[in-house]
Amino acid sequence: MAYISTRGEAPKISFTEALLAGLAPDGGLYVPEAMPRLSPEEMRGFAGKPYVEVAEAVISPFLEGALAAPDFRAMLKAAYQSFRHKAVTPLTQIDDNLFVLELFHGPTLAFKDVAMQLLGRLMDRALKARGQRATIVGATSGDTGAAAIEAFRGLDQVDVFILYPHGRVSDVQRRQMTTVAADNVHVIALEGTFDDAQGMLKAFFRNRVLREELGLSGVNSINFARVVAQMVYYFTSAAVLGGPLRKISFTVPTGNFGDILAGHMARQMGLPVEKLIVATNSNDILARALASGRYELRGVHATQSPSMDIQVSSNFERLLFDAVDRDPAVLRGLMANLDQSGAFEIPPAALARIRAEFGAGSTSEAETSAEIGRTWRECEGLLDPHTAVAVHVARQFLARDPSTPMVALGTAHPAKFPDAVRAATGVSAPLPPHLADLFERQERFDVLPNDAQAVARFVRARARAATGKHGG
Repeated sequence: MAYISTRGEAPKISFTEALLAGLAPDGGLYVPEAMPRLSPEEMRGFAGKPYVEVAEAVISPFLEGALAAPDFRAMLKAAYQSFRHKAVTPLTQIDDNLFVLELFHGPTLAFKDVAMQLLGRLMDRALKARGQRATIVGATSGDTGAAAIEAFRGLDQVDVFILYPHGRVSDVQRRQMTTVAADNVHVIALEGTFDDAQGMLKAFFRNRVLREELGLSGVNSINFARVVAQMVYYFTSAAVLGGPLRKISFTVPTGNFGDILAGHMARQMGLPVEKLIVATNSNDILARALASGRYELRGVHATQSPSMDIQVSSNFERLLFDAVDRDPAVLRGLMANLDQSGAFEIPPAALARIRAEFGAGSTSEAETSAEIGRTWRECEGLLDPHTAVAVHVARQFLARDPSTPMVALGTAHPAKFPDAVRAATGVSAPLPPHLADLFERQERFDVLPNDAQAVARFVRARARAATGKHGG
């Protein structure tokens, strides 16, 4: 299995190389040269199987030789034994043919744990095998940072630097990052937006000298291994609801497009998906793009669902690459327009392909709160604001097609957003026991200006790979 860049100007590489690189040196994102497929018989066999077994069947074709099967199986078991539910990602029904896929039973209470717990183990093993250190840099709008820190804390091969937008994440999200007492973890509160942080990290990866000096590696969903791991729960939830003998629709609250891209890839592998629904808050660039055909940046508004307060949806590039028949020249032109003018027009044929597979809707702040309240009143289910965005949009699409089961992805535990939940329901969602003392723990973080040189100096001064030892 070879991996190529969406921009077409980087050499083909292996899974392990793509895992450690994150972003391609030409600024593109790595994708498989060809997608593997699962047969209907294989997918029917997923019904009733443990999550780890399904994960092995779905992910293994992408690894091809990177790991021996027994080693990968042991890694999967270790990754998911820390989840608080035996099903790992259980389904809960909240209305007629409407289900919530609970992806928040991992150690940091967010869907990012599903991929990050595996990613940390894969990267640590690969680095040890090569005798290398890596400097992991990540931008977070709330949940990726905590999940990455939890997955990589204390590992000798890596130093972790996480940037989050100062003052734009919930108190629980911030404290999950800033209260980890590990020498290899560095948390940076950036005086800017998530898009500023993400743009800064992309520039670091395009800087060959800095990239090589620090042994840079990425854990955002630009890292293809993240997306591969997220594909698994599309298969497990579909199996519970009768797939592949019937089609299922999925509604995904999304900002950076990684979680719903995993559904697109599951569909490419053969999973019968009726529709993938993009659910956004008022930062609705994706919904606008699907409606108008114009992808256009506007200002980012702070909302009660901060993990979706994003305008530059990195993984949309991977979908566009498929939609333009994997023509890297066309893709490069679109991305150049985005860099130059903050917008581009999706080619008509590509837009038609995207609309055939995807729908989209947005949810206002008032609608988000109302949905949290409604679900609590009707079935005593507590939703965090991101999941509420998805459920609200899912109800709209389910009304148009009530016969197809609709799965809304539940991306965070309601305890991560206590103020929003309490305001909408009058009740509180307690933190699980392992986080009960979170607000008593000491915080450690540095506030830095929205300046790439200042951040680079900070990382250089603290990254052990910068000593020149990252080459082994």
